[in-house]
Amino acid sequence: MIDVHTHCHLSEHWGPEWETNWKPVYGHDYEEKSPAEFDAAMKEAGVELAFTFGLRATRAGVDTPNEYVEWFCANTETPTLGFMALDLSDDDVLDQLNDGVARGLGGIKLYPVLAHFDPRDPKHDPVYAAAEAAGLIILWHMGATPSPEGRLDISQPLVVDEVARRHPGLKQIIAHMGHPWQRETMVICRKNRNVFTDVSASWHRPMDGYLALARAQEWSVVDKLLFGSDYALWTPADAVAGLRSMAATRIEGMPEIKKETLEWLLDGDPRPALGLA
Repeated sequence: MIDVHTHCHLSEHWGPEWETNWKPVYGHDYEEKSPAEFDAAMKEAGVELAFTFGLRATRAGVDTPNEYVEWFCANTETPTLGFMALDLSDDDVLDQLNDGVARGLGGIKLYPVLAHFDPRDPKHDPVYAAAEAAGLIILWHMGATPSPEGRLDISQPLVVDEVARRHPGLKQIIAHMGHPWQRETMVICRKNRNVFTDVSASWHRPMDGYLALARAQEWSVVDKLLFGSDYALWTPADAVAGLRSMAATRIEGMPEIKKETLEWLLDGDPRPALGLA
């Protein structure tokens, strides 16, 4: 199993954002996890490779340094692919990217909903071009946020379509199937050969999740779906149980989630398609 959506950042990397805007919604402190706890959760579900990352939104005080992600990956037994967290608003973003590459990080996590940069702005093209040249994967947080600070207009997955149109060779992942805009995510994945989407957190709102999987089948993009747990909010084992529960849903007059869809999510290997094989 490949888990493309796990978090490794510390509470201090949130700045004031968690305490001010997330804790009132989730009702608890941010839970930090050690590399050993991470390994235990990955091992429980049989995860062979995990993508892991923090967050960066400079204007909100959110910042996971590249060196921390490098350290975390070096201290796990689980094979990991570390992602640098970048904010395209930063003047030195290309320097940060080059630093991440030098540290062996293999992807970029972008968080426009809190960072407030517009992914479509052509001024960001040098970053996208540098990422493609370095063989990096971009993983976008797309869709909802509990934070009143968030800008949903630039967290709508259709913004990724414009990036993919200008940079068709760039490997991109839309997190959370772009919830609640999963339908749009499926047509973006169908249109763009190198855009994928992870299913993380879909079981948390099972009706939306079920419909999203059904739409992936209808749009023939099941092979673009990637398993993601959203650890540490959920463990990979939690995610497997949630996906199995959604796949067992039966609604009269509606399509069933095919066993092949679930098998792909739990046992498929997306590494060749992502350029990692």
